[in-house]
Amino acid sequence: MNTIHVDVVSAEESIYSGEARFVALPGESGELGIYPRHTPLITRIKAGSVRIEKADGGEEFVFVAGGILEVQPDCVTVLSDTAIRGKDLDEEKANAAKASAEEALKNAKSEIDMARAQSELAVLAAQLSALRKYRKK
Repeated sequence: MNTIHVDVVSAEESIYSGEARFVALPGESGELGIYPRHTPLITRIKAGSVRIEKADGGEEFVFVAGGILEVQPDCVTVLSDTAIRGKDLDEEKANAAKASAEEALKNAKSEIDMARAQSELAVLAAQLSALRKYRKK
């Protein structure tokens, strides 16, 4: 079987490490699909979900809040400050954090506060979208 090794790493821990047939993730200019023996590549990725088609045919979803993707012919590495396994995403927490970010945006006193709140909102919206995608599976 033709597989590629995949590592998804957050600032705190290794989230996923294993063999995969295919990996799909949110590139800066659109969805990226990586198969074994892909051309080497380093690029930034946006907040969203990384879909890993495992060697055994199963799927693993990992939400990332943006980060860096490195592709070698036999290895894919995703580095993100925040990465959460699909099964660990918590809709209630994400919705509460989104409401608090929306409140922060309304009360923003400066451009920096506004930019920070908008950035947080974008990440939380991507997290909720990833959660809904994961739940459909």
